[in-house]
Amino acid sequence: MSITEIKQELSRLSLSQRLELLWASVENKDEVESPAWHGEELRRREQEIAAGEAKFVPWEEAKADIIRRTS
Repeated sequence: MSITEIKQELSRLSLSQRLELLWASVENKDEVESPAWHGEELRRREQEIAAGEAKFVPWEEAKADIIRRTS
């Protein structure tokens, strides 16, 4: 199968399906390291939750907000 044919097939997939396929193609997932700031952000969020300062919203509301802000 040529690269052009592969691209055509990939274009038929949803973004979610393409991302799932990409992640499945990573052979050594243990070698994929998160950047340092990910750990820092997780610790900051844990502190907000523990302090009762975190605000939670339903996923559908958060998703709509993300779409609104990025469209």
